[in-house]
Amino acid sequence: MRTARRERTVSPAGVSPAPETAALETYFLDMLRIRRFEERAAELFKSGVIKGTAHSCVGQEAIAVGACAALRDDDYVVSHHRGHGHCIAKGADTGKMMAELFGRVTGYGHGLGGSMHIAALEHGILGANGIVGAGLGIGTGSALSARIRGSDQVTVVFFGDGASNEGIFHESLNLAALWKLPVIFVCENNGYGLSLGVESASAEPRLSLRAAAYGMPGETIDGNDATIVRDAVEQAAERARAGQGPSLIEAMTYRFGDHSMRTNLPRYRPEAEEEAWRQRDPILKVAEQLRQRQVAQDHLDAVAARADAEIEQAIAAAGEAPEPTMEILHPAVMAPSPDALPEPDAGSRQLGYVEAVREAMHQEMARDDSVVLLGEDVGRIGGLFHCSVGLQEAFGVERVRDTPISENVMANAAVGAALTGLRPIVEVQFFDFITHMMDAIVNQAAKLRFMLGGEARIPLVIRGPQGGGIRLGAQHSQSLETWFAHIPGLVVLAPSNPYDAKGLLAAAIRNDNPVVFIEHKLLYQQSRGAVPEAPYALPIGKAAVRRQGKDVTIVATMAMVDAALSAARELARDGIEAEVIDPRSLRPLDGETILASVRKTNRCVVAHEGWTTYGFGAEISALIMEGAFDWLDAPVARVGMADLPMPYNAGLERELIPNAARIAQAARSVCYRS
Repeated sequence: MRTARRERTVSPAGVSPAPETAALETYFLDMLRIRRFEERAAELFKSGVIKGTAHSCVGQEAIAVGACAALRDDDYVVSHHRGHGHCIAKGADTGKMMAELFGRVTGYGHGLGGSMHIAALEHGILGANGIVGAGLGIGTGSALSARIRGSDQVTVVFFGDGASNEGIFHESLNLAALWKLPVIFVCENNGYGLSLGVESASAEPRLSLRAAAYGMPGETIDGNDATIVRDAVEQAAERARAGQGPSLIEAMTYRFGDHSMRTNLPRYRPEAEEEAWRQRDPILKVAEQLRQRQVAQDHLDAVAARADAEIEQAIAAAGEAPEPTMEILHPAVMAPSPDALPEPDAGSRQLGYVEAVREAMHQEMARDDSVVLLGEDVGRIGGLFHCSVGLQEAFGVERVRDTPISENVMANAAVGAALTGLRPIVEVQFFDFITHMMDAIVNQAAKLRFMLGGEARIPLVIRGPQGGGIRLGAQHSQSLETWFAHIPGLVVLAPSNPYDAKGLLAAAIRNDNPVVFIEHKLLYQQSRGAVPEAPYALPIGKAAVRRQGKDVTIVATMAMVDAALSAARELARDGIEAEVIDPRSLRPLDGETILASVRKTNRCVVAHEGWTTYGFGAEISALIMEGAFDWLDAPVARVGMADLPMPYNAGLERELIPNAARIAQAARSVCYRS
């Protein structure tokens, strides 16, 4: 059932039609294939064969077909939740698509993604998306990837009128225009977000006018005429390939059905409006254009029968395909990590934490041309904390890019770039700002591989400073690592010293999974240690035993490791020998090293800077309760922050952040020596 997007139909008696007639016949066939796919999917949903939901594009077929007719096979498309038509028009196999709607293992996502998440990477289809507007950032990233790789590929981003009011719309258009990226933003304006009409949702309902704010061409076209759509996209693609940047095309259309197959909303559109648009059915239009070119009705009927047969074959194959089994779930979440290498000797050369981070990025960028750095102020001034000083001079403005203050598109673009051949590093100026990136990290980077059945790799690092201690107050001092350690599909690393910072950052960059790499601000200022000059990568998911002991285990993260070691020295004077464990990797977590230590010492204290409630210490406590309860001689003690935002006052900040004295006190308590 592979589509034949560029296949030309043949007129009766074997006569080849004129070029434009042949194109119209191809559009007619593809639009019928889309229409029949959607109609049959709706019927199967109503009968209970297809579960969940799907969003029909009946009435909008001409946009997908016309736009994709203007593209090359190696160009990219990024879709949205109403994306079946885009996939079919760009070359996706309707059999695999239908199998995905059935939830079968032969589907594009092996039954793990469903209707809203179909992708066919081999055809440049980077995926539909269940998050409104997310594709705008991802498509900006694939265009950036093409630019950096020196390709003349273009990306078409399809989105609805509702998405034009998301912040990511404005961030994406601005970034694409600023960097003159080869991307075409195609707004399928069907008049309604869900039930709210565009006139009630947008202060200026003609959405193409927004292009002027970003210095790019914008036009409004008839989205129900495939030829008009094709010509507009061809012109935009020519501009993009010539290095003239993005375009915005607003294609006016109408969805004939409800918002989704699952919704059963009261009527919110006037009957007269619906009927008027049905008279402008794009398939009726192209059929009439063909009749005007003397194409016989029986030939059109034969084309329709061909489309019907293909979809019925797809349905039959999907119905016979096996269901996925539990065995496919875990491999689909994470790509395999590189084999662990022996840890090198630290040597005698001394580096600060910032220098170690910088050296890791420099060496990995020198080793691999696909590694790029994006972030606010990372280029010309080398980052707010100087972690990237000299990188732009070494590798140029293409690979070390200063971004606008636009964290949402920065992270989503990095996902798109990672999908299409790059290994982006994104610097977050302060980790508190990562809240602007949550969709990109949690819904996109962490889930795309899984929703695509394990067929994608997302080699992406998001790094930056977190934590308190330098009087920046409640919005610049948070410890948020537990959020990300909770999410399947992410690697979360938290090095406590320069040696680990260099080796783990190199490992993160080389990893084929999205990595959240956390650097504590105090370590920037205070941590110095031995670091080899040669490149090296440390194993991910392996804890370090920082101090041997027999009486109590102290598990500590980031800046708390030094505090734990200080506490251990104080405890030793009292005859209590503490073993200090530095997880380094929060996800995956080396639970066995922690459990082995607790089974030896029979006691444990967990120290972390974040809030105690629901914090990292709670996870370690649960791990020990499940894996070493019978060895415990005392309850696990947690040392963290009270449930309070970080105060600005220096004295209050010091009181709130855990320290060596509190860790030692907790250790004495579990040793019953307090």
